[in-house]
Amino acid sequence: MTNRNVSVQPAAGRAVEDQEVEIVERKGLGHPDSICDGIAEAVSQALAQTYLDRVGKVLHYNTDETQLVAGNAAPAFGGGEVQEPIYLLIVGRATKEYEGTKIPAETIALEAARDYLQANFPHLDVGTDVIVDVRLGEGSGDLQTVFGEEGTVPMANDTSYGVGHAPLSETEEIVLNVERRLNGEYSDDNPAVGQDIKVMGKREGDRIDVTVAAAAVDAHVDGLDEYREVVAGVREFVGEVAGEYTDREVTVHVNTADDYDDGAIYLTTTGTSAEQGDDGSVGRGNRANGLITPNRPMSMEATSGKNPVNHIGKIYNLLSTEIAQSVVAEVDGIRQLQLRLLSQIGSPIDEPHVADATLITEDGVSVADIEDEVAAAIDEELANVTDITRRVIDGELSTF
Repeated sequence: MTNRNVSVQPAAGRAVEDQEVEIVERKGLGHPDSICDGIAEAVSQALAQTYLDRVGKVLHYNTDETQLVAGNAAPAFGGGEVQEPIYLLIVGRATKEYEGTKIPAETIALEAARDYLQANFPHLDVGTDVIVDVRLGEGSGDLQTVFGEEGTVPMANDTSYGVGHAPLSETEEIVLNVERRLNGEYSDDNPAVGQDIKVMGKREGDRIDVTVAAAAVDAHVDGLDEYREVVAGVREFVGEVAGEYTDREVTVHVNTADDYDDGAIYLTTTGTSAEQGDDGSVGRGNRANGLITPNRPMSMEATSGKNPVNHIGKIYNLLSTEIAQSVVAEVDGIRQLQLRLLSQIGSPIDEPHVADATLITEDGVSVADIEDEVAAAIDEELANVTDITRRVIDGELSTF
């Protein structure tokens, strides 16, 4: 083992699964905040890959300030219309010239954003329903020095921290997988369900309530009876998914703000509330593990759009989650692990100021029994920190 500053200690308090009340949230793919996260990260990946292709290394950039201004729409059974388009502004910094090579950063950003929207939002006409704008200030090639020379470990760009935990609780598993599967297998077969799906899980004791807000797409709903069928179908599917992750009692609620008597229902033209009144920003939604978890320590850093070379707000949040999952899988006897990674600006990113792991162990296992094994596993993962960069650029790791 190296001299990295790794701390392993017992956690204070009870495991999340033992706490009386647990709250977990996920903002789905089509939530305005998640749209901003997705576009920011798509632009980031495109810029990083272009830099690698043209100059052989990732140059300085950040695109983590994307903003969405909602449009205006008039949904109607059988198909409505967007009356004012959604406005998306991609903001950040990018290196546009390096040692005589010019890089069309804003053109790359526009193309990446449009490709992302077309790939993920089948009911959104990118040509008319949304305006995509970009304002990338000039990044300096001189800032490449903070990335480190070829073959060396980059230096941290900031004194900041990332937080991760493992394993997920039953409520966390339910919330994460309900949204992903509604926006995957279920919507593939049920186009009346749009991409804007928000899931809130609440566990009190051994009872779990799952509240889902699911946008319906008007072109695929001919009337109120069909809308009711859409809601009932979502409710049934969510219950089935939840049953795969828990034996606890689960109650599912869908579109609880609906008032059928007044005709107030969650009907959209594009499948996202961004078409009418709901704005969005990068970093206001899910953390790097895809969830919002007030029962756990969290970082307020926006992960999406930051450069994947030395930006701690991105690297340490992804890395802490990856390490926590890896250690729990590798070391027997861990019931819950929380990991905080703190950087110090200018220090190598594989040498955090502290890597602080707090454990709750299984019955019959003490922290002292596995402390050395846990520390060694964390140390080994930190030694491979630069692998995160390539995996992020390739899109292997989700940032929201």
